[in-house]
Amino acid sequence: MSSTAIGVSLSMSSRIRRGGGGEVDVERVLVTASPTTLKLIQTRRVVAGRFLGMKKRFHGTVAITKAEVDDGEEKRTSRNMRVGLICGGPSAERGISLNSVRSVLDHIQGNGISVSCYYIDPDLNAYAISSAQVYSNTPADFDFKLESLAQAFASLSELAEHLVSAVDIVFPIIHGRFGEDGGIQELLESHNIPFVGTGSVECRRAFDKYEASLALKEHGFMSVPNYLVQGTEVDESEIAQWFTDNQLDLEVGKVVVKPANSGSSIGVKVAFGVKDSIKKATELILEGIDKRVVVEAFIENAYEFTAIVLDVGSASDCHPVVLLPSEVELKFHGSGDTKENAIFDYRRKYLPTQQVTYHTPPRFPIHVIKSIREEASLLFKKLSLRDFARFDGWYLTPTSNLASSASQTLTRSGDIIFTDINLISGMEQTSLFFQQASKVGFSHSNILRTIIYRAISRYPQLYWYNYDESSRGSKTMETPGDVQKVFVLFGGDTSERQVSVISGTNIWMNLQRFGDLKVTPCLLCSSLSNSMGAFPDKTESDLDNREVWLLPYSVVLRHTVEEVLAACMEAIDPDRARFTSLLQQQVKEDLMNALKNHSWFAGFDIIDEVPMRFSLKDWIKLAKESEATVFLSAHGGIGEDGTMQALLEDEGVPYTGSGVHASRICMDKAMASKALSHLSEFGVQTISNEVKRTEDIIHESIPDIWDELITKFKCLTLCVKPARDGCSTGVARLCSSDDLAVYVQALRDCLPRIRANSFSKTHGMIEMPNPTPELLIFEPFIETDEVIVSSKSSEKLSWKGSRRWVEITVGVIGKHGSMRSLSPSLTVKESGDILSLEEKFQGGTGINLTPPPTTIMSKEALERCKRGIELIAKTLGLEGFSRIDAFVHVETGDVMAIEVNTVPGMTPSTVLIQQALAEQPPMYPPQFFRTLLNLAAQRVK
Repeated sequence: MSSTAIGVSLSMSSRIRRGGGGEVDVERVLVTASPTTLKLIQTRRVVAGRFLGMKKRFHGTVAITKAEVDDGEEKRTSRNMRVGLICGGPSAERGISLNSVRSVLDHIQGNGISVSCYYIDPDLNAYAISSAQVYSNTPADFDFKLESLAQAFASLSELAEHLVSAVDIVFPIIHGRFGEDGGIQELLESHNIPFVGTGSVECRRAFDKYEASLALKEHGFMSVPNYLVQGTEVDESEIAQWFTDNQLDLEVGKVVVKPANSGSSIGVKVAFGVKDSIKKATELILEGIDKRVVVEAFIENAYEFTAIVLDVGSASDCHPVVLLPSEVELKFHGSGDTKENAIFDYRRKYLPTQQVTYHTPPRFPIHVIKSIREEASLLFKKLSLRDFARFDGWYLTPTSNLASSASQTLTRSGDIIFTDINLISGMEQTSLFFQQASKVGFSHSNILRTIIYRAISRYPQLYWYNYDESSRGSKTMETPGDVQKVFVLFGGDTSERQVSVISGTNIWMNLQRFGDLKVTPCLLCSSLSNSMGAFPDKTESDLDNREVWLLPYSVVLRHTVEEVLAACMEAIDPDRARFTSLLQQQVKEDLMNALKNHSWFAGFDIIDEVPMRFSLKDWIKLAKESEATVFLSAHGGIGEDGTMQALLEDEGVPYTGSGVHASRICMDKAMASKALSHLSEFGVQTISNEVKRTEDIIHESIPDIWDELITKFKCLTLCVKPARDGCSTGVARLCSSDDLAVYVQALRDCLPRIRANSFSKTHGMIEMPNPTPELLIFEPFIETDEVIVSSKSSEKLSWKGSRRWVEITVGVIGKHGSMRSLSPSLTVKESGDILSLEEKFQGGTGINLTPPPTTIMSKEALERCKRGIELIAKTLGLEGFSRIDAFVHVETGDVMAIEVNTVPGMTPSTVLIQQALAEQPPMYPPQFFRTLLNLAAQRVK
């Protein structure tokens, strides 16, 4: 039956603990709009009142559920649809799978849906896991202790038998092998278990890159010329003939080498000529990544795009609609990027980096975008896909090296070519999946529920589920009392600004689930007349050149500050806005033509708002007038060094985190070390250091400086880092004067990053500070015991423990003078000796063990460690929340402070969330951030 009202259900109520004691009712509001109103909303221009004047503003995110559930599963009611989420898998993308399932869990649980979580390890062992484990940074955080923390199944068949009675429908979210190649689908089909997504046979062919290229040709689509390598014995003459046939130079012809059966990014390499192609293909096979490798022509002079396809049909009727595609623009910034890695690889796809920019919609002619949407829709049908998918491809220009190949097809568009078919698109919080959905009116919750409801419609046994009531809620709920306004500030111009975007977005999305809060995301940046990172100090004129943008929903979902800012400029540019609006209207019409017939569709719940720009001073005045609390999430720079704190205090605006004095001390690593130097008798030690001016080092003899430092510290290796910057930027281990020379040269050349393994000892990529720091701090490098976590070995956690020192990171939370330590996390470095920015904050990278295993650290030593951490917090005058990095002696519990971060990273997979979940009772992300917000109101004046 067709729905007569178009709206979104946000009705839900639960009780959440406040940080300062007591409880608060969290209620959701039912928002409805008639079709006529919907049409007006779609074209309406908004003014400041859209951000600030409304008493209530909600965006359809999932309501908070009870704080703790048994293995993530709520008691089923007659109205609840039980959804089983399955993540993990054997692919190298299983960390991304964990990120994706976390987003899905966050946004579908509640309002008639209850969720259970399941995990498949690299060896295809199956487990039922708690929702708390989903908030781990990477599967390696819990792989080694699954047997003690999770319900293990004897086999995949036993898992399937469990699912038959435990859930109504399964949502597989395994990227790569076993998730997209038909493996999990075949298992579910064999037990007649309803599931979301494409069937096993269709998955198998679409996932295999070589088989998919054959399918494209069969259906009249263009495909990239390719050659299949099977096994390590490659016929060089045969592949040489392929090079010749495709007009590629035998010596330097540029090709892409990639596994046939892996995700869209894993193991993808660029090769040059026949011999290099054979070498890299063989390497992939020998590394065990795949047994079949595809060599394909590298596409030159073309524009890459990616498009989400949503099936809005019902039952067996397929009705694919392509959302607004995104253009993928690769950028290089003099960082040592070479022609070998000039591809949209794993790092560029999933990690915050300026090396890639997305434009949604693409900057293509409108007829090209129309062709992409039409072709992708048709391909979705031809391949018999279901529910949703993501297609990657290229728009070929007349000068493209493949333009002449267009003649190979007469039935399809000659300037559009598809290269990769993704059956389970990445669903991280700011992924292209959600970005494209939000551009046409879907919130995270709305698009996910739409996909689930579409899948449910295929299964007659699930017709009992009342879409209408469960998707809308049974009644309108009014929020008691006043609505508190919250401004979440993120961005800035430090090298940690991209992590700040992820942190701020995460905080915003979690806080907006509370019915008594109206949360506005705010981007801090330099004014348009100044380039990013152009301010070496914080003079009055510097602050005059800072701006803050109030951001609408769809603009927030970007990966970098630069992308968000570009999206703001596009949104206020009349020509670009008209172009986008025209495309949005077309997509919405295409969607509504089918969705209007489904009772479960509650309407679009994202309004196309316009971002608003303020000077920093005017924004602070606006916060004061609005009686808003500022949740600070701008890492480093003026967001963390006391400058922003002082500006807010001057206007009487409450804010989260530590005050001005503590912020200033902690940002200066040498000053913080000095402030703690008298605590050795209490088990708190500091590391000797030497501060030097960068300008002096650049112009002095590097060997002389090296000899001076190692003589002073009586050590062989040094740790170098900016004296006044974030916790991970520019931190490196130096083992020789040559290493110091490389580091100094990077500073001299203003490189944004130092490539992996540029020093004498193996290390990962090092993000460098921007602008170049005035001061550098040198310390003796502290050797810690290596902790190895391996899910492949019989002994999954190994530790020699000869030095007895390990590295930890720990959050402290509370009021001034009474901060308490959360459970510390033992940090495990994946490459090199220094934790990278990504390992600390980005999901799918880095390993954290929370709490440290008792086989490494006794409970008594852990408690002494926590007392030392609390002493550090008290001595430095911390309040609200901070993160302390330190070394700890596993026997004595003595602590050696590394640094303190007063505005720590709050990304969805940050270790601090794991620590909050380890509390009793556990604090899930919404509660955790609400607690920090409440502490801001209790600040010591």
